[in-house]
Amino acid sequence: MAVELSPRSLIDNTAEPKSPPLPATSAETLTVLVHYYRGELGRMAGWRDRIDRTTNWAITVVAALLSVSLSTPTSHHGVLLFAMLLVSLLLFIEARRYRFFDVYRARVRQMERGYFSPMLGPTAAFQPNWSAPIADSLRKPAFLMSYREAICRRLRRNYYWLYLILLLAWALKLYAPTLQPGGETGTFMQELSNAATHASLGPLSGWPVLAIVAIFYAVLTYGAFHREPGEGELAHGEVHV
Repeated sequence: MAVELSPRSLIDNTAEPKSPPLPATSAETLTVLVHYYRGELGRMAGWRDRIDRTTNWAITVVAALLSVSLSTPTSHHGVLLFAMLLVSLLLFIEARRYRFFDVYRARVRQMERGYFSPMLGPTAAFQPNWSAPIADSLRKPAFLMSYREAICRRLRRNYYWLYLILLLAWALKLYAPTLQPGGETGTFMQELSNAATHASLGPLSGWPVLAIVAIFYAVLTYGAFHREPGEGELAHGEVHV
């Protein structure tokens, strides 16, 4: 049986969908603002949890490979070099996650600084256009920091200490006679020369490997102590989330 469509139903089906209405009163505006703040806070907390997971993976990798390398004299020192590579990979992943986290953190802090702070402390100056940066970010989302800056920040906060632990363990593995297969002891210069010999890795002799590790840690030290201008509340010593 054919079903006849009325002109009214045809008009309703072809009509353009209407967009949700904007808040008409101050009470509706406050309700929308509260829900939006909770949403951005949840997104920020979610990315913060991802950052912490990556750091936990790095700590687990360091602890596991340290136990493998230092547990027996027959283990190769290349295990610790491999640990440095894995930690570097996790650092790159965490820096990418930190850039996303920083976008939502900036929105939350803008609402707290521009609206909630003047509301809770009437003595603070109220800026009528405090929400303009948030609106621009919603229209055209963009990262607020470069990939290099994110790497330097995460390196300074957490990863540099993990690299130092691996470096000390690697030096101990090369220098300590008890961690070598022979276990023979000698003078300081003899043991230092043996350490360079033990640092060989495949076709590479010990001195090139030592030079590569030294350059690598020089770059890490520069990144850890490098400061971007205008860090503001993200500077060292300030409270940051």
